Amino acid sequence: MEAVASKTEEAAVAAAREYLTFRLAQEEYGIDILKVQEIRGYEPPTRIAHAPEFVKGVVNLRGTIVPIVDMRLRFHCAQAAYDSFTVVIVLNLHQRVVGIVVDSVSDVLELVPEQIRPAPEVESTIDKGCITGLGSVGERMLILLDIEKLMTSTDMGLV
Repeated sequence: MEAVASKTEEAAVAAAREYLTFRLAQEEYGIDILKVQEIRGYEPPTRIAHAPEFVKGVVNLRGTIVPIVDMRLRFHCAQAAYDSFTVVIVLNLHQRVVGIVVDSVSDVLELVPEQIRPAPEVESTIDKGCITGLGSVGERMLILLDIEKLMTSTDMGLV
């Protein structure tokens, strides 16, 4: 009987995924930790002419030019001040490196499928196809994003 229980536990662990959680205004989001290259403090980027408002500019990261997207502006949140908690999450997506500005990074959470619910059908500034579900951890509710799909969408202007 123990062999059956351990196989069930192994299957649950295999199905679990880890998410980096971050805040934008009052909302908490989660993205697949495997897409994250690093987390850096915010530094003002070099502005690019005629870029969308949410593309703050670019930074040189060890020889790689990285576009920086302010997720607060992308999701139409109230403009927040850049402070000591503001960070840039550097993502590696399809061999493309992109940085996203968020209010703060919380932690890395492991979620099993039972903790993830389908996203509700509501109007949102985020394309419905980019929300993979809602994660529930105790009293916390996370909006789980397909960050790769979001960053490579045509309206982002990064492809």
